[in-house]
Amino acid sequence: MDKFRIKGGRRLEGRVQISGAKNSALPCMAATLLTPETVTLHNLPYVRDIITMRRLLEDLGSTVLMPELRTLKISAAKVEFFEAPYDLVKTMRASVLALGPLLARFGEARVSMPGGCAIGQRPIDLHLSGFEKLGAEVTLEGGDVVARARRLQGREIYFDKVTVTGTENLMMAASLAEGRTSLINAACEPEVIDLAELLNKMGARIEGAGRSTITIEGVKELGGAEHTIIPDRIETGTFVAAAAITGGALDIVNCCPQHITAVIDKLRETGIEIEQPNAFSLSVRAKDKIRPSNVTTLPYPGFPTDMQAQYMALMTLAGGTSTINETIFENRFMHASELLRMGARIRISGHQAVVEGNTRLTGARLLASDLRASASLVLAGLAAEGETVIDRVYHIDRGYEKIEEKLRSVGAEIERFRN
Repeated sequence: MDKFRIKGGRRLEGRVQISGAKNSALPCMAATLLTPETVTLHNLPYVRDIITMRRLLEDLGSTVLMPELRTLKISAAKVEFFEAPYDLVKTMRASVLALGPLLARFGEARVSMPGGCAIGQRPIDLHLSGFEKLGAEVTLEGGDVVARARRLQGREIYFDKVTVTGTENLMMAASLAEGRTSLINAACEPEVIDLAELLNKMGARIEGAGRSTITIEGVKELGGAEHTIIPDRIETGTFVAAAAITGGALDIVNCCPQHITAVIDKLRETGIEIEQPNAFSLSVRAKDKIRPSNVTTLPYPGFPTDMQAQYMALMTLAGGTSTINETIFENRFMHASELLRMGARIRISGHQAVVEGNTRLTGARLLASDLRASASLVLAGLAAEGETVIDRVYHIDRGYEKIEEKLRSVGAEIERFRN
């Protein structure tokens, strides 16, 4: 099993290029199941979850070609198998995104209950109740979700709770439904907008993506398209935090600053200098002592839960006490126990973490519990005195493309190894 060895105390300086957004690429790949025509996707990140989704599409009967690096040409013309098996779904929750497209195009789908990161309950009941409102018969058989429908019928669907994958799944399904579907209290994330743009290129009729109400006029069929995936906003935020925690200076390119306004604003509050030379880059400089600042995670456009762990690592070095409130997932402070092993002073009470700053982090042997926790431990290792070893880095490989190579290119002393 791969591990990272990090020797901390190196100031990061240089230029980092951001990869395509994993959380946008996965639903866009699933959307190719909606049409027999070829869909070409550019700017795909080379991460484990993309490889898993490619395997899933191929298992279903799709042909997936890579004419050039980070580009896939996907044809679902010969899909005759409508089941996403457990051995793939258990490793990646986004596999559930195959459910909507298969149901809408073929009238049936079987998908195992999803797995992914162990950050708390992420039920798909909102997906399933939405499919039922569209006219599908949904049952649970031997741990699999089974859905059937002759043709879905457009309806008004209200989400009791904002759900990104639920919004994406229902939006894809409704694209081939008969009549109009309205998704109310829909997720507003940039990844939802990116998926809607791809679907519209394929011939869908979607309006309102990025707002709380999305309307979809169903069409009889969808066609091929060519689309470029947006940059990864969480990777962008992670490298901004990396510059901050090492007292460094990074130029971050091929990013979309407007997608992480809440992160930029919060980090500026901590004293980090962040400038935007143009619409696709950031210039980050950390010169003074980090100031403490409280944060609460919220659905987009609020501060993202996927940046909470990285922010906690940064606050261990702040010149005072800060409070972090996690409102999205109930079990997303597992990285705190590992930071404590490095000398951090963190108190957890329910959904709140109190971080006492002015900490002198020291290297330790650490265990990654999920994707974003892995990133926070890497950041802490970069700032710590001595050597840090992080086990189970396959978590970070799910969402960050060659993060150790990118960090080495800007001065970090980090290596991947096995023993």
